[in-house]
Amino acid sequence: MSWRIYKSLSIKAFSSVIKMNLTKVSDYLRYNSTFFPANVSRMFSQFDVNLLVLLVLLGCGIFSQNTAVTIAAACLILVKLTPLNQFFPYIQNHGLNIGIIILTIGVLAPIASGKISGESILKSFISIKSLAAIAVGLLVAWLGGRGVKLMSNQPDVVAGLLIGTVAGVALLRGVPVGPLIAAGILSLLIGKS
Repeated sequence: MSWRIYKSLSIKAFSSVIKMNLTKVSDYLRYNSTFFPANVSRMFSQFDVNLLVLLVLLGCGIFSQNTAVTIAAACLILVKLTPLNQFFPYIQNHGLNIGIIILTIGVLAPIASGKISGESILKSFISIKSLAAIAVGLLVAWLGGRGVKLMSNQPDVVAGLLIGTVAGVALLRGVPVGPLIAAGILSLLIGKS
């Protein structure tokens, strides 16, 4: 599917979901003629703020042409708006592990396919650049492990880490593997693991 068709379909889906939520708000205002603070809080209790956040992320992904954020936000919106929402506990409990497995498969694929030969792997223990890469890989894996522990033990930091990661992905064209590493660095800064 070409990017134009994909972008066109994404914008249509984005606008239709916004119209559905605005319809809920306008229906509420139509049936409640008095508009006092109590009514405002009831109105926003009907409006799904989490869906709005996903829509904003979808918009950021579309306009920054970041396929990873766009697909992730679109899939979560689809799950949220359909009966598939019963799978959210499974996604929350196992999504990170499944993502790490898929990422690891992608990293190991060149070795399995033979694109990186055994000889190249052995040479990596000789070159200074390769040894530095191994050391950085060890550090990042260690930080990622600390990050998983921190995110599990202190869920209050997860929102900030996710906002920072998504902003980095959408605005700086980063890759969304940042929350684990960011949490690992944060665990070093705050002294928790």
